[in-house]
Amino acid sequence: MSQVRTSGCFCGAVQLELTGEPNVQAYCHCGSCRGWLGAPIHGATLWPTPSVTVVKGADKLVTFKKTEASHRQFCNSCGSPVLVRHPAIGMTDVPSGTIPGFAFKPTLHVHYGEKVLTVLDGLPKFKDFPKDFGGSGDMLAE
Repeated sequence: MSQVRTSGCFCGAVQLELTGEPNVQAYCHCGSCRGWLGAPIHGATLWPTPSVTVVKGADKLVTFKKTEASHRQFCNSCGSPVLVRHPAIGMTDVPSGTIPGFAFKPTLHVHYGEKVLTVLDGLPKFKDFPKDFGGSGDMLAE
């Protein structure tokens, strides 16, 4: 039986169910994530889109598309980020800090070429994305 976790917004108006495990756990350093979250690094968990279900408050979700690659959704009651749909890769990002009890174990850094905070953790650091996610695959040193 697959594990089911919950997530949601800060005020509780929006709730998600996450089934199974994320395909990818990563740190994202892109300017878009930093600006949206107001943080120097985003702890991203990428789930197959069918594994992320809005179980409460779908009418409270507002979508912002800076690009067609990322459909960011936030709660219109409290303003907190809830998820990011990535239709081109069939994945949905749920910020790791919004999943109670989740043991975040990232395996790589993406968009490290845009970093504002150096992280010395020995994980692979991609200038943008790995090739299998549509990036250059170029790596950067810590």
